[in-house]
Amino acid sequence: MFFYLCIINNIDIGNHNSKLSTLNSQLSTYHNSQLMKTIAITLPYFFTDEASAINRLFENGIDLLHLRKPDSQAEECRLLLEAVDKRWLQRIVVHDHFELCKEFQLHGIHLNSRNNTVPADHHGSLSCSCHSLEEVVERKPKMDYVFLSPIYDSISKQGYHSAFSDEVLRQASAQGIIDHKVVALGGVTRQRIPQLEEYGFGGAAMLGEMWKDIPELHQNFATTITGK
Repeated sequence: MFFYLCIINNIDIGNHNSKLSTLNSQLSTYHNSQLMKTIAITLPYFFTDEASAINRLFENGIDLLHLRKPDSQAEECRLLLEAVDKRWLQRIVVHDHFELCKEFQLHGIHLNSRNNTVPADHHGSLSCSCHSLEEVVERKPKMDYVFLSPIYDSISKQGYHSAFSDEVLRQASAQGIIDHKVVALGGVTRQRIPQLEEYGFGGAAMLGEMWKDIPELHQNFATTITGK
């Protein structure tokens, strides 16, 4: 199963219905053509009708959503989760306020620099972000999946360059470091997905490619995940 990861940007649903429909169409196309498991990551800040956007993404085929709000208060995230259709709660992973995982019976938690301790009573999924192959080797055995970045030069973040050569990635694949539990992140485009499959990645993170045709959104595009 090939994972596909995207970041949900700052959308005013009332003003961008047609553009969100285009995004949903792209998600459905990738999901159907690549048989990928899709993972969406929210913006680090809240926006109008965010719960509606989350519901529509699930309705259009995403499998998991990572709720990532580094500067949020627990009550803000709680209100958002209460507004999301209850049938999707078991497909949401939180990066902050891990107590919400148990409270809402969510899918799991994502460890990061702010929150790096697994609650004693946690029984959901575990994931984290890695920025080197050494990190993958160390952390992958303890996780259900990990993100590795940046694989290519970032589309959405100027100056954020690839950290891995073609040779390094192929060696990592041959050694079993890159496998179905590793999701590629950074500079991913539709054209590069076959190459990522050759490398042995279990998934792909598509960021700037998804938003490049929407200038007003691309200007405020969420930065690439840095472990937060």
